[in-house]
Amino acid sequence: MKKVLAIVLAMMLALSAAALAETVKIGVYEPASGDSGAGGKQEMLGMQYANQETPTVEIGGTTYDVELVYADNGSSTDKAPSAAQQLVSEGVSVVLGSYGSGVSIAGSQYFADANIPAIGVTCTNPQVTAGNSHYFRICFLDPFQGTVLANYAAQQGAKTAYCLGELGNDYDQGLLTYFKQAFEGLGGTAIVESFPTNTADFTSYLTNATAYNADVFFCPVSIAYSTQIIQQAASQNVSFPILGGDTLDSNVVANAAKGTNVQVIITTFYQEGATPTFDEGFKAWLNANSEALTNNGGNDMISAVSAMGYDAYYTALEALKAAGSTDSAAVMAALPGVTLTGVSGAIAFDATGDAIRDAAFVKKINNETGDWEFVAEQQVEG
Repeated sequence: MKKVLAIVLAMMLALSAAALAETVKIGVYEPASGDSGAGGKQEMLGMQYANQETPTVEIGGTTYDVELVYADNGSSTDKAPSAAQQLVSEGVSVVLGSYGSGVSIAGSQYFADANIPAIGVTCTNPQVTAGNSHYFRICFLDPFQGTVLANYAAQQGAKTAYCLGELGNDYDQGLLTYFKQAFEGLGGTAIVESFPTNTADFTSYLTNATAYNADVFFCPVSIAYSTQIIQQAASQNVSFPILGGDTLDSNVVANAAKGTNVQVIITTFYQEGATPTFDEGFKAWLNANSEALTNNGGNDMISAVSAMGYDAYYTALEALKAAGSTDSAAVMAALPGVTLTGVSGAIAFDATGDAIRDAAFVKKINNETGDWEFVAEQQVEG
């Protein structure tokens, strides 16, 4: 009888402790569906791994359980507002995301109206943080990325660049503009065209690039579009390399190029091997979790967006600790002063809320193995 009473008492104490546990909510505003769903899932994996690694945070002397609250923005500016409103209604203290600048911009005002800060992870368009005080980000921006790519192409001897992006896509069109400006400033010629949403046949664009005698084919598009472009480029046996921005940094894209003669070269935020302890832990976690492995494209190759999602989670924790409160307005006020060393490098914010970054990784696909290979750590020149 005494043993039974002891067990009951222990259970009551455990339930009481659980009831007294404090929880802080971090919103995850990412695409889990649509054209950017694959990238959004990989970005979320970094957050999920970080949350598993560090599930609590001390805020103002109290230990809080950290709950990730998910909202799928569907890779669409039409669906983004409802996803943003969902996170607001959940009472999150800070938001992480999104993969994709267009959906970040589309949800932005809802976070502003609710006094909830957002930390962009890989949304690189300048308009995400322009003219507001609630959106921050830990990634480099498109003017920088476009210039890095243009410098790299020029250094490789390219004189003519054919540039292609989705019509109306903020990320694509912004990066095309910055690349063209930088490339032509270096003496090159850039031909820019756009394709309608839901295009599946890119053969005419690839034919145009060949007709222009393009030295490079620059297409900063979604994973879904890029895989089609690569496969169709292989069918046409094109001679020019395909250049892309950070969205192409995915094992899905690498798998599309594997076994072909299509060269794919990109700029990105992280290269596997840069932080071995993170790489080892993340890979072990992926391989022990079948759902996570599936969301990573079926293997344990580390995407840069996963490393960035990991860093974004810890940036949010630092902001909560600095605020000493779960109040979203207090977290917003604390964010400008947050600094930390992440797996992707040092993180700090300028007066606009943008990351202070001065270099990008350039890497290419090994067509035989399907692996990404480090090319250079590139800074802007001239």
